[in-house]
Amino acid sequence: MGTAKRKTDYLLSLIREGKRMTLGQQLRLTAYLSVPAIMAQVSSIAMQYIDASMVGSLGANAAASIGLISTTTWLFWGLCAAAATGFSVQVAHKIGAGDFAGARKILRQSVTATLIFSSLLAVAGICISGMLPGWLGGDEAIRDDSSLYFRIFALFLPALQLNFLAGGMLRCSGNMRVPAMLNVLMCVLDVVFNFFLIFPSRQAEWLGVELTVPGAGLGVEGAALGTVLAELVTAGAMMGYLCRRSPMLKLSGERGSFLPRRETLRKAVRISLPMGFEHIAICGAQIITTVIVAPLGIVAIAANSFAIIAESLCYMPGYGISEAATTLVGQSLGAGRIRLLRRFANITVWSGMLIMGVMGALMYAAAPQIIGVMTPVEEIRTLGIEILRIEAFAEPMFAASIVAYGVFVGVGGTFVPSLMNFGSIWGVRLTLAAWLAPTMGLRGVWLAMCIELCFRGAIFLARLWGGRWIYTLRIKR
Repeated sequence: MGTAKRKTDYLLSLIREGKRMTLGQQLRLTAYLSVPAIMAQVSSIAMQYIDASMVGSLGANAAASIGLISTTTWLFWGLCAAAATGFSVQVAHKIGAGDFAGARKILRQSVTATLIFSSLLAVAGICISGMLPGWLGGDEAIRDDSSLYFRIFALFLPALQLNFLAGGMLRCSGNMRVPAMLNVLMCVLDVVFNFFLIFPSRQAEWLGVELTVPGAGLGVEGAALGTVLAELVTAGAMMGYLCRRSPMLKLSGERGSFLPRRETLRKAVRISLPMGFEHIAICGAQIITTVIVAPLGIVAIAANSFAIIAESLCYMPGYGISEAATTLVGQSLGAGRIRLLRRFANITVWSGMLIMGVMGALMYAAAPQIIGVMTPVEEIRTLGIEILRIEAFAEPMFAASIVAYGVFVGVGGTFVPSLMNFGSIWGVRLTLAAWLAPTMGLRGVWLAMCIELCFRGAIFLARLWGGRWIYTLRIKR
């Protein structure tokens, strides 16, 4: 691991110093940054997979209570991630230009700005938690659990925000290893906390000895508490490493203002605002999809939730490579290296399409095992397997849209790509889903999603390879 870190640091220094990089070096650097980022992304989704599996063992109602509000939790996650990205991209540009002191100034300001933002978001989430399950059309039997889960989630949003901010800053500095390791730790902690919080005290046999395993028996509430406690511990560790040990960004021993400056906020808003509206649009569309799915019954809600989580394990590698693309493109832009920027854009997009194509094939083959882990209910399993296999065909083109978006984020050009995501989801997916759901049920909803993802990938590739976005950049020559 130490050798990989040294090689990564050396290759990133070639970008900042304007030295020539061979194709082999570009590929290796992409791999060095992508693999830890993929691990971090997979571990974050694994937490949802774990929650769903543990809660799923309690029955269909418990599973559906979390599935009902899952799209709304993703909306709030997305807003926190967008807020963090507005600052981390600026840090990537500063580091690419070799201005480490300037990067640390932005980091200080970002802590204050994002904590204020996430606290306001937490208050809003707590205020709507009681009404949210009803707005989403959830069955009366699951509304109380859904409301409680979301209220606990919202209360800990500032911790989640710090986790996103610290992880984004480290990744944009080229350190993918520490965020990956800490996110894996978060996944392990989630399992441990859930084990004791979800289930009641029970008898278990280990090596022939009967033991009493303590448990709080909190069910859905325990799943929420286990997740947020794991996030809280990880956020503390991530911020501690960033501020005390990061070679480029550590704040210890250096004084500076944490008061956000107008110019920094202006740039952050220019990057984050389109991303935030995009997340609202996408998650709003997912919420509308939930409203379309909800009348289909508890089995459909649970199967839809499980399939979304299962598919997430497939497309998380794309988001990991997208984060690597943001770092590579952002630092190349900061160093004023336009040709290298374009090469990294193509390398990362093709890598994402290849890996997610393979993952899609594996997902198709292993669908019975993937869904089977999350629920013992045969009706839910059968439907979940069918819809998951529909989605497998869209994974390569989904990768194209994910990674190309990361490229555009790296240069700070988020407005047009956000409009593309919005138009594709609202104009194609929802229209088809509303048309197909009455006759095909949940299968029609997922067929609409598959068609839309292929269309979205095509328009992102057209923009990336068209090259017009390049000419809007202010590059040092």
